[in-house]
Amino acid sequence: MAKRGKRYQEASKLVDRSKAYDIKEAVELLKKLATAKFDETVEVAFRLGVDPKKADQQIRGAMVLPHGTGKTQRVLVFAKGDKVKEAEAAGADFVGDQDMIEKINQGWFDFDVIVATPDMMAEVGKLGRVLGPKGLMPNPKTGTVTFEVEKAVKEIKAGKVEYRVDKQSNVHVPVGKISFDDAKLVENFEALTETMVKVKPQASKGLYMKNVSITSTMGPGIKVDVSNYR
Repeated sequence: MAKRGKRYQEASKLVDRSKAYDIKEAVELLKKLATAKFDETVEVAFRLGVDPKKADQQIRGAMVLPHGTGKTQRVLVFAKGDKVKEAEAAGADFVGDQDMIEKINQGWFDFDVIVATPDMMAEVGKLGRVLGPKGLMPNPKTGTVTFEVEKAVKEIKAGKVEYRVDKQSNVHVPVGKISFDDAKLVENFEALTETMVKVKPQASKGLYMKNVSITSTMGPGIKVDVSNYR
């Protein structure tokens, strides 16, 4: 296990490990413990009572946070015809088809999210080997394979986040920056948690939300009481 720095160790002493904090209290404490010289990202981690090895217990999707993430996403759209103008008007940073595919094959990755129209997926799918490992492959479940290009781009720009359960049954999602007002972080957390409750697989038995914590980039995790959301 990696050795933690002195600043982290001092901050950890202020967190009661045996306690699950109310989200408002957790955010207040989180801000006190954030001492980095940059605007740290705030992330929520869910430990869920699901078996990700089973197809009927997979969790994957996307949602728009009420107050965004504080990060401006660079959006690449694969489209042709009228959808090119629609993507450009919606605020996409890059739009194209074969020209963009060739750039990516040459090692270009100056974007954060890809949106593709369904008629482009046969070609985009050939990039699976390079996009897949980076988590950049468009997917219908996250709304990034769609003919509704304008809606998709605007949602991403407004603060759309993706969530996906990993092999250890955990889900990690950013909910803002430490510079956000407390109320905005709380509302983003609540919206995300309510979404996670809604997407609970029917096949999941027993306690679903086993543990939920909130943390900043350089700070310790703070356990959050989510009994009201269950």
